[in-house]
Amino acid sequence: MRPAPCQSMAGPKALPSFAHLPTSAILLVKSFLRQQLERYVQRLEELDFLLSREDIMADMSQYRVLSREHAQVTQVAGRYQRYKQVESDLAGAREMLEDPDMAEMAREEIEGGEAELVKLEAELQRLLLPKDPDDARNAFLEIRAGTGGDESALFAGDLLRMYTRYAERAGWRCEIVSESESELGGYKEVVVRIVGDDVFGALRFESGGHRVQRVPATETQGRIHTSACTVAVLAEPDEAQAVQINPADLRIDTYRASGAGGQHINKTDSAVRITHIPTGIVAECQDDRSQHRNKAKALQVLSARIQEKERSERAAKDAALRKGLIGSGDRSDRIRTYNFPQGRLTDHRINLTLYKLQFIMEGDLGEVLGALKAAHEAEQLAELEAAGQA
Repeated sequence: MRPAPCQSMAGPKALPSFAHLPTSAILLVKSFLRQQLERYVQRLEELDFLLSREDIMADMSQYRVLSREHAQVTQVAGRYQRYKQVESDLAGAREMLEDPDMAEMAREEIEGGEAELVKLEAELQRLLLPKDPDDARNAFLEIRAGTGGDESALFAGDLLRMYTRYAERAGWRCEIVSESESELGGYKEVVVRIVGDDVFGALRFESGGHRVQRVPATETQGRIHTSACTVAVLAEPDEAQAVQINPADLRIDTYRASGAGGQHINKTDSAVRITHIPTGIVAECQDDRSQHRNKAKALQVLSARIQEKERSERAAKDAALRKGLIGSGDRSDRIRTYNFPQGRLTDHRINLTLYKLQFIMEGDLGEVLGALKAAHEAEQLAELEAAGQA
């Protein structure tokens, strides 16, 4: 059972402004923000010039990188230009207050302008938050059945369907890298590569323990059981920046692929399993008829897992200093409960409860992912505010 080739999620909620800070702090923050924003305006002029050069246009790799940066910088610079325009309009409206014939219209313009300034300020604060460069990358999604036996494997299949349906909505493409199907359906383990724009950034907070409460298909007494799966989302490494793996540290085994796949795929040793001896990390791929292509895919997954191990170790050190609301993304964290009898999904990290489980399991994840992203941005903003007051 393979998901169809894998659109867009709800945007993050606006973050709170600096209105609750002391006046002196607000002035410092606004001054700092303006300096940052003016640099974006300057950078936009530089990018416009660079993208007009023939040598840049001839190098498609560099052109794509600069085009992506241009789109991001244009978004920030455009909102800042609007912010300055509203400020200018407000200054003109305040001058009109002195004219009795224009005072009423001026007050209406001031009221609307001030409301728009607050909205723009919150938007600009969010746009200036530090971004993880990995957010724009493709991702590997790993789902493993945990406690609960066959029911856990069935739930792993349900989670795979949920994520691939969401990917379809986002216009992403999904490729099965490896799978281990259970006897009653579902998966003991499945690894999927998801290709598209900002995949890792959208799904990064899905890593952790997912618990399900429902009456299993195998239950004859109608009792509700609790099972669990673990999910890990790994950023696909950039080939130029991928972790360096010493070939001497690898053990490569080939074996006959199992499961559906046609006569050829099951009669040759096309499946590949690669073990990184120093860490014990294993990756395998049996999806392709070609052993060479399977080896290349398995190496990609192995590199992503080693990189994620390093990321997790860094996150654990950070967590010792600062306990984040969202958590480190460790797959051992219990992050979410799916209660089918109540039609309820609860994300324990942000105390989010939604009674629309049927729609969520069909891929309607936008509200959940948007709330997690907004909570993460609120944490980042709080850190910036604390740094500004220090």
